[in-house]
Amino acid sequence: MFTDRLYNHAKPIWDAYLEHPFVMGIGDGSLELEKFKFFMEQDYLYLIDYCRVFALGSVKATRLDSMAMFADLLHSTLNEEMDLHRNYAGKLGISKQALENTTPSSTLLAYTSYMLNKAHQGSEAEVAACVLACTWSYNVIGQTLNENEGASDHEFYGDWIKMYASDEFTELAESMKNLMNELADDKPEREKAHLEEIFLHTSKLEYLFWDMAYHKKMWLENSNLLNS
Repeated sequence: MFTDRLYNHAKPIWDAYLEHPFVMGIGDGSLELEKFKFFMEQDYLYLIDYCRVFALGSVKATRLDSMAMFADLLHSTLNEEMDLHRNYAGKLGISKQALENTTPSSTLLAYTSYMLNKAHQGSEAEVAACVLACTWSYNVIGQTLNENEGASDHEFYGDWIKMYASDEFTELAESMKNLMNELADDKPEREKAHLEEIFLHTSKLEYLFWDMAYHKKMWLENSNLLNS
C-alpha cells in the first residue's frame, strides 16, 4: 500500500519524535508546564488552519464518501481536539480569547502556510497528503506513550495521551490512511512521488514543531533579537 511506502521513508523522522524530550516528557510526566503551555497555544492556532485544510478537502473532493470524511475530520478537530486544548488552557489559566490571539511562531507559520499552499494548488490527494502526517503520527505517539505504565493516568498529561491513543482517534487516522491509499492507487509514479514529498516535508515540520515547543522558540534562529 502507498501508506506503507510513506511510513518506511518517514520512519527515521517519526522515530525521532518518540526520542524527542518533549514527547518523552509527556510520556513520563516530567515535561515542564511552561513548555506544554507554549505548545498548546501554538498548536491551537495550528488546528485552526488544519481545519481550513480539511474544509478545502471537502471542496475539492470528487466523491461523496471522501467529502464526508474530510467533513468528519473537520468536525472532530473543531469539537473534540480543540476542546482538549481549551480544557488544558483552563487548567493553565489561559482564557479562550488569549488562546485565539496567540502570536504565531515562525515554525507554525512555515507549517500551516505550506499545508494551505499545497492544498489550494492541488487536488484532494494533495490535501490528504498534507494532513496525514499530523493525524497519523499523533496516533502513533499517543499509542506508544499509552504503553508506558501509568502514563495515561497522569494527573495532567494523561488526558492528552488518552485522546490520541483512543479508539476514536485511531479510527480517524486509519480512515485518513485508507483515503490516501485510494487516492494514490491509480496515480502515475510522478504524482505519487509528489505526494510522498508533501508527506515527508510535513513530517519534518512536525519534528520542528516539537522542537519549537520544547525550546519555546518564536523564531527558527537562536537570536535574542528575534526571540524578543
